Amino acid sequence: MRTHIAVLTGGSTGERDVALSGAGEVTAALRRLGHSVTVIDTASGPLDARREASLLGGAVARQPPSAETLRALATGEDLAALTRLDALTGADLVFIVLHGEPGEGGRVQAVLELAGLRYVGSDSLGSMLAMDKDIAKRLMRDAGVATPDGLRWPRHGTPSEAAIAALGLPLVVKPSRVGSSVGLSVVDELAGLEAAVVRARRHDPTVLVEAFIAGRELSVGVLGDQPLAVGEIRPRHRIFDYECKYTPGMTEEIFPAAIDDALAERLQALALAVHEALRLRHVSRIDFRLDAKGAPYCLEANTLPGMTSASLLPQSAAAAGISFDGLVERLCRLALEQPI
Repeated sequence: MRTHIAVLTGGSTGERDVALSGAGEVTAALRRLGHSVTVIDTASGPLDARREASLLGGAVARQPPSAETLRALATGEDLAALTRLDALTGADLVFIVLHGEPGEGGRVQAVLELAGLRYVGSDSLGSMLAMDKDIAKRLMRDAGVATPDGLRWPRHGTPSEAAIAALGLPLVVKPSRVGSSVGLSVVDELAGLEAAVVRARRHDPTVLVEAFIAGRELSVGVLGDQPLAVGEIRPRHRIFDYECKYTPGMTEEIFPAAIDDALAERLQALALAVHEALRLRHVSRIDFRLDAKGAPYCLEANTLPGMTSASLLPQSAAAAGISFDGLVERLCRLALEQPI
């Protein structure tokens, strides 16, 4: 049966370019698989062929879009109005390629659920739990998964000196509900801490401060209820920041990772435990770092991982023998089989 699929993408967050790039590849794959596809930018509506060609599949810039650009896009973004679009409500399935808080934080999912529409990815609750890094860390610990020690920076005032000192240096400062390392900083001296908090708050009022784990960075995809191959991420910068993620040549990504079988199996088991603890479904990507003793710490769970063929999740799938088109098709099948 020919399935009509609406690809929901774009948006007005700092990860807009990332979403559009992935949507271009997902759309091409869906069409190769024989599906009928309509692409919808949440900030501007359905795209005709000309606008598809101009917006989708391009390279991601080394820096996120400017604040001025995003404010202009936000004026046209009305998530509730999506349910009045025939292009969306007439689709058999919605494939979400939309990053940042509205797409990954549960708001779009809630709108689609209220409209009775099937979609790829975690439901509104799972999306919200994973996107709020503070809540996610608490649930990881409850599931027995280690995650870096940290604290939530108060909206008024500052944490106690003792609480900060207990974390040690360096510190990671990041907005709680933003992905792609947007707004993230590593602080080596306490004198730079408050400035890093201010930078993070430009993207989200809730800011986390965490102990920095300096070891190897590893990533595991989850598809359905099965972990995929473990990969290692070796950025040229100290951290896997926005520039390293989206600039060719800035990161070496090795799939499968050059680690022993016991560690790979442990990471896969931990990834599945996080996926289940956060009530995720269909797909996720779980990121880890190893400490100096080789112990894994979960950094975060991504409910809508990047979907270009060079993104980490498709590489994790490819190392497990699943092609990009095969990954896209399996995601559609999982969503179509999901009860509404």
